[in-house]
Amino acid sequence: MKIKFNTILNILLVLVIGLLIGKHFYMKPRFIQGESTPDFTATTLGGENFRLSSLKGHYVLLDFWGSWCGPCRVENPGLVQLYARYGAARFKDAEGFHIVSIGIEDNEARWRRAIEQDGLSWPYHILDLASSLRFFNSEIAAIFGVKQLPTKYLLNPKGQIIAVNPSVQELARLLEEKMEQGL
Repeated sequence: MKIKFNTILNILLVLVIGLLIGKHFYMKPRFIQGESTPDFTATTLGGENFRLSSLKGHYVLLDFWGSWCGPCRVENPGLVQLYARYGAARFKDAEGFHIVSIGIEDNEARWRRAIEQDGLSWPYHILDLASSLRFFNSEIAAIFGVKQLPTKYLLNPKGQIIAVNPSVQELARLLEEKMEQGL
């Protein structure tokens, strides 16, 4: 039986489309808007114990990033500006705004250098060490189903997700809407 060239091309096209659709669903973050995030504990860069639930009552940006991730590093100056603008802001329904940076890394020294070089001045930096062979199976990344970087979740004061992978501009718009007027 002889298979025609067009038949082979059609089969390959269907396989490629199937792979692209599968990759799309595989790469999607585990949680969606409206869901509550799981609590976790960790140790910050400064050696303090951290529990996500301790930030209830605040807007919180969970920022999964890596010192080795080009798009993450390009986005960091925008996050620095966002924190400078909203870190001490007063909101209608929240006590403040915090960024929790979770570095998916296999090299702690490189992670520390990136924080310093990029001027990431907020207090909540968490190292989520991973084996380079199983990078996204580090403890916190696995809890949140992170499969690509950067991955971001914006949480409301109740700990519910109000945005998944928002841009810095979207974050600024969302936080601006929540600020008390006249400040």
